[in-house]
Amino acid sequence: MSLRATAATALRVLRQLRRDPRTIALIVVVPCVLIFLVDQLFADREQVFQQVGVPLLGLFPLVSMFLVTSITMLRERTSGTLERLLALPLAKLDLLLGYAVAFAVLAAVQGVVVSAVGFGLLDLEAASSTALIVLLAVANAVLGMALGLFLSAYARTEFQAVQFMPAFILPQILLCGLLVPRNQMAEWLQWIAALMPFTYAYDALSRAATESALDARFWLDVAVVVGVTVLALALGAATLRRRTP
Repeated sequence: MSLRATAATALRVLRQLRRDPRTIALIVVVPCVLIFLVDQLFADREQVFQQVGVPLLGLFPLVSMFLVTSITMLRERTSGTLERLLALPLAKLDLLLGYAVAFAVLAAVQGVVVSAVGFGLLDLEAASSTALIVLLAVANAVLGMALGLFLSAYARTEFQAVQFMPAFILPQILLCGLLVPRNQMAEWLQWIAALMPFTYAYDALSRAATESALDARFWLDVAVVVGVTVLALALGAATLRRRTP
């Protein structure tokens, strides 16, 4: 592993993304607009917005980072850029970590901005510290990035990458507990929800929003989010194939 190669890869990706204002808008602006729309949707029911607003601070960045990362990585694969990079004396781990670092920087910016809008402009409140909510939002955005890097290997076109939204993301949003508490779902749905990373991402945010004293279950949620992120990055590295000796 070479820190120089990792840093060079990360800088290249960041420069490339900087020249794409639509992607920057999707990463930074769209989650803020969505949380504002939720605020307006429950303008006459402030308690409901306080209940769902904090978890959405982490789920919106997760979804948008998943979409941006999967499409961007797919472009790298289909354009031949990834294959040319793999032909260089560059370790797969350096390459993948470079992409991960670049998108993690964007995820951090996204998490901070959307949290600032939620707590600063929309008067969201949480039982735990605001800093913890921001960290969870960033962690969830990084999770979305890792899942996007991994699943991009299974798409051949950008349209196929977008199709992962209803196939992979939407079921997790429906079953994570945001719309219906998981203990009120059918038992077989609860088992499926327990296998989905969104469930733990949502649960951690929900507990941080409502509980000032965080118990072992909260830390289990955080551990699962971190573990799935690392696993997705490892599986993403396994999808990288050198086609030249």
